[in-house]
Amino acid sequence: MRTGTLAALRRLATEDVGQDLIEYALLATFVSLVAILGATALGTALNDWYQAAASNVDGAAASAS
Repeated sequence: MRTGTLAALRRLATEDVGQDLIEYALLATFVSLVAILGATALGTALNDWYQAAASNVDGAAASAS
């Protein structure tokens, strides 16, 4: 390898300039995943609740007629 390439690799291994950016990107990814999972769980729970309410309304309408 050329000396410039070795120096560049050594500098890349020892510098930590972009470390904060990577940490923020990982944190943002984690927060996004948690938000997606939470929204999915909430959507499923709301769907179940609406289905139960619809069944109760259908049952009450059938018994009233």
